[in-house]
Parts: sequence; structure tokens; C-alpha cells
Amino acid sequence: MTKYFTPKEASKTLPYVKRLVADALGSGKKIKGLYDVYGEEVQKREDYQEALTTFDNLMLEFQQLGCDYKDWNFEIGLVDFPAQIDGEEVCLCWKSDEESLLYYHGINAGFSGRKPIPQTMLN
Repeated sequence: MTKYFTPKEASKTLPYVKRLVADALGSGKKIKGLYDVYGEEVQKREDYQEALTTFDNLMLEFQQLGCDYKDWNFEIGLVDFPAQIDGEEVCLCWKSDEESLLYYHGINAGFSGRKPIPQTMLN
């Protein structure tokens, strides 16, 4: 069953989410960097396997929290929080260079469909 966040609930998790995102970006960049250097042989490297385990554990933490990490290029640290606005399923959307949670998008709209969260929901 999906956990739905209110903007206030999602905002309360941001300090923790920010730390997770920073760790995920670091792990993801390390994985990509090792792959770039060693190619397919990287699978045999202990440091690569450790980085994968760290990353998998971080993804599990996001899942347990109820939100989704969405930045598979490891550049902007994008996280979606399932929510409902005006009876519609949406995702509250935050990226790592934003100080607070201010946007949402429809389930199928994605990042490019971001809109401001109604002010009445932020107060």
C-alpha cells in the first residue's frame, strides 16, 4: 500500500532525505567512475561491489521512508514523494539544489511537468 505524504510531512523528512541524496550521489558517481575506468572488469573489483552494496542500502532507506530516488545520472539528486492533491495522485518533487519542497507533478508528467504546490497546502 502506498504511503501518501502531505507537503508538511515530506518537508519534515528533508533533512534526512538530503543526507541520503548526498550519499546516493557520491556512491553513484563512484560506481560510474569505476565502471568508466575498468569497464566490464569492474565487476571483479571489491571497491565496486562495496559501492554497489552501499548504494543498494541507500535505495532501501528511500523505499522504507516511502519516497523514490529518481536521478539515475547522479547529477541533480531528484526525489519524489507520493501524495494526493485535489483527489489526484501526484508526486511531490524535490531536487538537491532546492532549499525546500515547493513543487509537484502528475504521476505520468514527470519532472518537466512540475507545478508549484498550492500555497494553502504549504502553510
